[in-house]
Amino acid sequence: MSIVVTGATGHLGRLVIESLLSAGVPAGGIAAVARDSEKAASLAALGVEVRIADYDTPATLKDAFRAGDRVLLISADEVGRRVPQHTAVIDAARAAGVAQLVYTGVLGGPDADFELAAEHKVTEQLVLDSGLPYTFLRNGWYTENYTENLAPVLEHGAVLAAAGEGRIASAARADYAAAAATVLTGDGHLGKVYELSGDTAWSLAEYAAELSRQTGRTIVYSNVPGETLLGILTGAGVPEPMAAILVDVDKAIERGLLAGTTGDLSRLVGRPTTPLAESVAQALKS
Repeated sequence: MSIVVTGATGHLGRLVIESLLSAGVPAGGIAAVARDSEKAASLAALGVEVRIADYDTPATLKDAFRAGDRVLLISADEVGRRVPQHTAVIDAARAAGVAQLVYTGVLGGPDADFELAAEHKVTEQLVLDSGLPYTFLRNGWYTENYTENLAPVLEHGAVLAAAGEGRIASAARADYAAAAATVLTGDGHLGKVYELSGDTAWSLAEYAAELSRQTGRTIVYSNVPGETLLGILTGAGVPEPMAAILVDVDKAIERGLLAGTTGDLSRLVGRPTTPLAESVAQALKS
């Protein structure tokens, strides 16, 4: 039996593997599913087993899993293609007879009515229909969704969004990775659904104020109409379908759909989630 992490060369996948190793899981007991052996070379160097497979090529997934494996299905990053990709993984996991399938969905599950959540809701139902032992990790927003894109904010002195006064209970990506490692290594998580979010919800005005405090510069939050933000994003080169999804997420934030502070994440990791100020400081250093 191995703990198998799909999408292992992505940001979240690598952090999950780091968390597993830090928790004392032997490298030889971890399998990393990746499309590119070169990108996975650093994981192989740690002693992690690399299994080459591609969500888009179901035949390659037949050797990705073994009977008794605990599998983390990290949702694919190609919006609009996730359902067939996830279906291929679920089918392969069922055929192999894995002991647990953990899926990273979105905060709110069936109640998340924004477009980005649609494929996650379909995937959860596919998992339920498969009959596999499951755990759902409904991840809230990553703080890095903002802090990894600081250059234009600092250049223009403004945080642009269409989220109104909505609040965001974000956490660091490493917090979500640690929660996944807990669920993959512990008992009592089968059939459970965890709504994961940060301990404290913050507004984009507060985010701008924190940036101002740490940089010594004036950073303002500019709330703009959705149509205006759509034009700004497409003008910056974001494809229109993705830009529309991002605007839709902002409207979901305005409605409070990413503000929930359930405490599930901090309980799973056994500590408070990473504060916004700490994530901002780390981003500015890098």
